[in-house]
Amino acid sequence: MTQAPQRPIDFPALVAGVRRSDRAALARAITLVESRAPQHAEAAQRLLAELLPLAGQSIRIGITGAPGAGKSTFIDTFGCFLTERGHKVAVLAIDPSSSLTRGSILGDKTRMEGLSREQNAFIRPSPTGGVLGGVGAKTRESILLCEAADFDVIVVETVGTGQSEITLRSLVDFFLLLLITGAGDELQGIKKGVIEIADALVINKADGDNKIAAGAARAEFNRALRLLAPATAGWTTRAHTASGMTGAGVGEIWDVIAQFVAGTKASGAFDSRRQAQLRDWLRDAIESRLRDSFYAHPSVRESLPGIEAAVMRGDLSATAAADKILSLVLPDR
Repeated sequence: MTQAPQRPIDFPALVAGVRRSDRAALARAITLVESRAPQHAEAAQRLLAELLPLAGQSIRIGITGAPGAGKSTFIDTFGCFLTERGHKVAVLAIDPSSSLTRGSILGDKTRMEGLSREQNAFIRPSPTGGVLGGVGAKTRESILLCEAADFDVIVVETVGTGQSEITLRSLVDFFLLLLITGAGDELQGIKKGVIEIADALVINKADGDNKIAAGAARAEFNRALRLLAPATAGWTTRAHTASGMTGAGVGEIWDVIAQFVAGTKASGAFDSRRQAQLRDWLRDAIESRLRDSFYAHPSVRESLPGIEAAVMRGDLSATAAADKILSLVLPDR
């Protein structure tokens, strides 16, 4: 569970710190919006309202892949490549939350040693908090805060556990699927559903003895991609090879992303996707507020334990139980 900020919030100083790209201030701002403490909700909304006009000017890249695909190493090398060329890179690395403790691994800073030393980089590990789709509960807000802090490339790295990645697709401009050779479908099963929404496939670890196999895999995927509808209108998804370890191919991947951004901005697809993302954010926010309000309702809190017990005893079906408890809040339903 996200830890609530312990120190009193100096709001003007926090806003000023984010505006001047102070990484400590940015970290505190993200902690504030991630906080589930009711006393922080108003301050978080005020902060977002203050900084929202500064957001929206980055390239948002989503990267996913099965465990072992080398996501962290690839992002470390990719991020350093970009900072060396004058970009400011923020990485939102989403770690899986334990279903029992709600804790998370949060180890991406140790896996991105090169990028963590870069002055123009910011790495923020965050737990999923039980949110499906491999992203954190407040990833949208975190993206906006990073943009307000003048980071022009935002990378969202997901857990890559095979869950639906549609949620990530709704957060980013460019969706990249990382794959490796020599792994069976039990490891890369994630690709079966995600390949249809990917803007590029990267066969990672294309180095040493694996270079030839990676090239063969690229050709195989490119043949298969010809049979699929494009994930983005006017764009042809292709497979590429790269090595997060040596840096080979990383520059070409950035060229592909730059071509994608230029082409979709010219066609209007870029702005259309951003507008759809804002609509999805609104709908998700409404659902979240309704859910919180429902479970906080006095009648629901009083009656829910007994109704749950009746369902678990087999005295009441789940559907009938849902109707019963909903009638406490929506009597005219």
